[in-house]
Amino acid sequence: MSATLELSQALISKPSVSPDDSGCQLLLSERLESMGFKVEHMPFGDVSNFWARKGSNAPLVCFAGHTDVVPPGDESQWHSDPFKPEVRDGRLYGRGAADMKSSLAAMITASERFLENNADFSGSIAFLVTSDEESLALDGTRRVMKVLQDREEQIDFCIVGEPSSSENLGDIIRNGRRGSLNGLLTVHGTEGHVAYPDLANNPVHRFLPALSALSEIAWDQGNDYFPPTTFQISNIHAGDGTNNVIPGEMNALFNFRFSSEVTAEELMAKTASIFDTHYTNYTLEWQLSGNPFITAKGILTDAVSAAIRDITGVETQLSTGGGTSDGRFIAPNGTEVVEIGPCNKTIHKINEEVLVADLERLSAIYESILQKLLLS
Repeated sequence: MSATLELSQALISKPSVSPDDSGCQLLLSERLESMGFKVEHMPFGDVSNFWARKGSNAPLVCFAGHTDVVPPGDESQWHSDPFKPEVRDGRLYGRGAADMKSSLAAMITASERFLENNADFSGSIAFLVTSDEESLALDGTRRVMKVLQDREEQIDFCIVGEPSSSENLGDIIRNGRRGSLNGLLTVHGTEGHVAYPDLANNPVHRFLPALSALSEIAWDQGNDYFPPTTFQISNIHAGDGTNNVIPGEMNALFNFRFSSEVTAEELMAKTASIFDTHYTNYTLEWQLSGNPFITAKGILTDAVSAAIRDITGVETQLSTGGGTSDGRFIAPNGTEVVEIGPCNKTIHKINEEVLVADLERLSAIYESILQKLLLS
C-alpha cells in the first residue's frame, strides 16, 4: 500500500463532520513534527486549526486545506460505510476521499520526500489546516490569517488542496474565485383569508416582480478572469401550508456570484433600490462569504502548470469557476494562491471516491511544485 493511500484511509476513517476534527489534525501534526515542523494549534470556539512551519526564510510556500467534511447523508445509500474507507475497482471510497483528505495526505507525503531528498533548500514550507471550511468558515482560516497578519508572517505562495480537476487529474487548476454575496429577504405583509384579499396584504404578490426584475439584470460583462456576475434565488418560503390563508410574511434567500467588475457594496445598493421601487415594508440582511480574488499568470501558476505537465502530461487550464474556498481569506494578504486537487465529480455526494492511481500522482505534483519554488 502506498504511503499516500495509507494516510488517506487513516484520515477518512475519522468522522470529522464539520466543524469536528475528530483527531485528524493530531495525526497530521505528528507527521509534521517528525519532519521538524514547528506546529502551533490555534483552536477558536469549536473549530480546530493548526499552523505548522519549517524554516524562517522567504519565500514561504504554504499548503492549505481542511479536515472537516460534509455529513454523509443517508448512509443506507452508500455501498460501503462512509467512514470505513474501502478500495474497490481502483477507487478509494469514503466521505472526504476527494474533498479533501486525499489532498492533505498527498501534501504530507510530498513534503516528507522533498525534505528527505533536500536537506538544504531556499525558503520555508508551511501548512495551514482548519476544520471550519465546510460550515460557517468564521473561526478557521479567516482567524488563523488574522494571527499571521498581526505578527507580519507573510505567505508568498499557497497551494490549496481543493478538488479542482474535472475529467483528469490536473486538467483544471483554480487561480481565483468569484465573490459570493448572500441575501436574506423578509417581506412583511398582512395575513388574511384568501376569500377576502381586500382585508389582507399578500407579501408574495408584492415582491415577486422585484425578484423577477433582479433575475433579468445584466450586472456586468465579466472580464478576462471572471464570467459575468450572476443572481440566483435559492429558496422562497411563505405561509403555513394551508390553502386558504394569505401569508403574512415571505422569506427569500438569494446569492450573487460576482466578478471583479462590481463590488459587494454596489450589488447591495442596487438591490435595495430595486426593492424600494416595488415595496418598502421589508427587511434585508446580507452575508458576504468572500470577495473575488485572482492570481495572475506568474511564478506560482507557471510552477504548478509545469509540475502537472511533468507528472501527468496534461496541459492544465486556469479557471475561476466553482464555488468558494478558503483561498478567499489567504489571497487578500498579497499571497499568490492556486487550487490543485483530485477530480471533483463525486464531492458532497453519496459514494464519494477518488482514483487510487491519482493519489501518488497528486503527491508527486505537490513535490514537484516544492522543487520548482524552493530549489535554486
